[in-house]
Amino acid sequence: MNRKGIVGLIIVLLVFGSYAVPKILNRLNPEQLVFIGKAPAFSLPNQNGKLIANNAFEGKVYLVSFFFSTCPTICPIMNANMYKVQHEFLGNPNFGIASISINPKNDTPAVLKEYAKKIGVTSKSWYFLTGDQKTIYSLANKGFALYATENNAVAGGFEHSGMFALIDKKGNIRSRKDAHGNPIAFYDGLDNKSIRALKRDIQLLLQE
Repeated sequence: MNRKGIVGLIIVLLVFGSYAVPKILNRLNPEQLVFIGKAPAFSLPNQNGKLIANNAFEGKVYLVSFFFSTCPTICPIMNANMYKVQHEFLGNPNFGIASISINPKNDTPAVLKEYAKKIGVTSKSWYFLTGDQKTIYSLANKGFALYATENNAVAGGFEHSGMFALIDKKGNIRSRKDAHGNPIAFYDGLDNKSIRALKRDIQLLLQE
């Protein structure tokens, strides 16, 4: 290659590098996931009757969602997508899931254990939690700002958010930004694109 060709190659590399490197760093840098707030404390029995507190996830990345086992609408889709996330990180000791029932009168530990078995849960770190309904509703609506309420006018008798909260190893709720630079806060448990983004962001937080 002559001198002119070498100079041209250097220019191309410099231009490409100045464009590509920031793009790569933006994609990989965990600091691109913004802080939404501190995740609230909780202590609730799981499907095995064991009390699970938020400090059980200390040093781990985890997800929180609200559902109920007899939900005829969005819960099956949410938990099917949560199952995909479980499968992606199966066996990773630094990842966990807390799925909290908003119908604890029906969703006893025994009912939740059967439900977990029915949907194919194999991870020992995916907890289905129940407990006092007033405590759970406060945790959902005030603690996480993920809507949950009783409503006899809707199918199943309950309304709730279909979003997933992503929490980092230090107990902070984290999220990516949308196309306009605004924090999304939570991840849509009903949307495949959002689930793919969630998987990438979990991986980023695991690397922190």
